[in-house]
Amino acid sequence: MNFQNIVPVERSKHYLELAFRKAREKSGKKLGGEWIDKIKRKEMIKLDVVKEDLVSRLDKVVKEFPSLDHLSDFYKELLRLTLDYAGLKKSLGGVNWALGKIRFLHRDYVRKVAKSHEAGKIKGLSKEFYGRISSIMRQVDKNLIFLEESRKMMRKYPDVKDMITVCIFGFPNVGKTTLLNKLTPAQGKVAAYAFTTTLINSGFMKFGEEKVQVLDVPGTLARVDKMNDIEKIAHLVVQELADVIVYVFDLSERCGYSVKQQEQLLKQLTEKKVLIYLSKKDLIDGNEVKEFVRAHKNWKIFSLEELKKELQGDFLINPVKGKRFKRKE
Repeated sequence: MNFQNIVPVERSKHYLELAFRKAREKSGKKLGGEWIDKIKRKEMIKLDVVKEDLVSRLDKVVKEFPSLDHLSDFYKELLRLTLDYAGLKKSLGGVNWALGKIRFLHRDYVRKVAKSHEAGKIKGLSKEFYGRISSIMRQVDKNLIFLEESRKMMRKYPDVKDMITVCIFGFPNVGKTTLLNKLTPAQGKVAAYAFTTTLINSGFMKFGEEKVQVLDVPGTLARVDKMNDIEKIAHLVVQELADVIVYVFDLSERCGYSVKQQEQLLKQLTEKKVLIYLSKKDLIDGNEVKEFVRAHKNWKIFSLEELKKELQGDFLINPVKGKRFKRKE
């Protein structure tokens, strides 16, 4: 799902100013007929324009956000980890409430204006309508603010596809994003400090005409019972999406974590196929690498080129487009 196209959500004052300006412009045209009819038609045009403009903008806000009830379990959990899920539902409900109230008030005041035959009363009804509409919009201003903050966060979500998925996993700052950039055309942010990746970077490896999804998840620590929200996102991807895990090991310990700590986290990965990649080998002695490989003969340790070949050879392509690839037996 692509969250990039959700339109920005403005404050209530902004929407009101646009609607009132448009109403003034539309009602400025000359009208024929009796003077009381002209006043009545002019005010009704303004009421119509204000209502239509506000309803169209608010309706677009609601429709641009994904239907929360129809999201996949992965995205629902991602929302809960990164946003106030209940607050998001409440804010969307608040905007829907405003839509209903604006439509109701419009019908009510158009009817009242149509029945009136005094210029002062007609203008008074219009002014009363604008005041009540403004009050409704102010009541949902907090909802609009919340939705805009939610939109900014949701724009960072990856467009996860239903296909074979490789998850790059490991401690913070071990070189996961660098590996993603080497495996795919993606250009994730790389920096020399922990937790650079706070959500999920994604890219694709091309095998002929087909692709495999590669997800670079936030760094995590070996502390199952004390994970922060960033770490929970990483584990969510591993549990829900990963078909294969590439575990990135930093033997140089420049990441700030010892080899022993990194081994502890690796041992927690028991339910998925795990391929081990050693990063930052240029920062350590070659004999140190050989010793590590000898000491862990049961682990599948790969160079970059070996890793690419292993991933390419690990799957058979399903000819039915859009379906998951079939794994080799």
